[in-house]
Amino acid sequence: MDIKLKDKEKDEYLEFQAKIMGRFCLNAIISVAAVIMVYLFFWKRRVGDWIVWLFEHFMKIGHEQAFRLYHDFFRTYKEIFFAGAIIFIFLILIWRLFRWMTGYFKEINQGIDALLSEDMMQIHLSPEMQPFERKLNTVKKTLEDQKQETALAEQRKNELVMYLAHDIRTPLTSVIGYLNLLEEEPNMPVDMRAKNVHITLDKAYRLEEMINEFFEITRYNSGQIKLKKELVDIYYLLVQLSDELSPLLTLHGNSVVLNVDENLTVFADPNKLVRVFSNILKNAAAYSYSETEIIISAEEADEQVVISFKNKGNNIPEESLSLLFDKFYRLDKARISNTGGTGLGLAIAKEIIILHGGSIHAASENSTVTFTICLPCP
Repeated sequence: MDIKLKDKEKDEYLEFQAKIMGRFCLNAIISVAAVIMVYLFFWKRRVGDWIVWLFEHFMKIGHEQAFRLYHDFFRTYKEIFFAGAIIFIFLILIWRLFRWMTGYFKEINQGIDALLSEDMMQIHLSPEMQPFERKLNTVKKTLEDQKQETALAEQRKNELVMYLAHDIRTPLTSVIGYLNLLEEEPNMPVDMRAKNVHITLDKAYRLEEMINEFFEITRYNSGQIKLKKELVDIYYLLVQLSDELSPLLTLHGNSVVLNVDENLTVFADPNKLVRVFSNILKNAAAYSYSETEIIISAEEADEQVVISFKNKGNNIPEESLSLLFDKFYRLDKARISNTGGTGLGLAIAKEIIILHGGSIHAASENSTVTFTICLPCP
């Protein structure tokens, strides 16, 4: 497709070049024809008679004397006059071509001015300037897209800082509150003190986890994460991960069903893949119906390893599906539910999969939520 577009653009530029050359040649032919016409029909036949007639009437001299003046001052130097006529016509030709070319430059200049304008109007040039018009409109659209992306990036940065400050403040406030309570009541019963210390430590671990995830997503965005790839047994990795998360899954009344070929492998960073699968499984457990199965399937298709996680749960609105992998996005809008994590888990999972040259997306219908991961075959 790209080759065809390039060939089309090349043909359009060649067509534009041919039009310029054609117009130049046409002007040159017209100029030569004008010089020949002047020589044959005017200079050679009539111009001499007109000059003699002018001498006779304005200088009040006889025909013979007037003819002698014409012969001495004009006919003898006819080559010079003829050359002057050629130069004059050539200058007219150059002036016409210059004016014609500057017209194109003026159009391009107006097109460049339109690039800087805030309106969404398309740039229009002469029909023969079609390739330039298309390129200017492409640049205009690119600049508009970049402007929108810059504004969106700025908005997301502000939201990121706002969400981070909000999410850090919650556990930090709890830590400070419980520490104040412990300090203000030195004679607190041992069992109550132990309980408060445990809660404080829990909140501190939560705060540490959030800060670590924030720095991790920042490192992914800045390209500081390096993969340590090796041949990974997908089946074994998922079995091991399911066992490790079984207490969490049991707490929600969920179980894992594996539909995975035992010989399926990918060339990837095993630790990073564990992080991806763990985040998706935790998300599935958090938002799935209780006493339901989480089905994990994996197969090789179209030179890719396709891994899907399906769980039964509330349908996710279409507009929310595209936001699931955004930083700090959570389905609970108030950001206070017990199911909600830091809002960075799926964003980190997406960064890891992209770093592996794969893709990840989510779908939701008929009370079934599906996360699908595609990785290149080894």
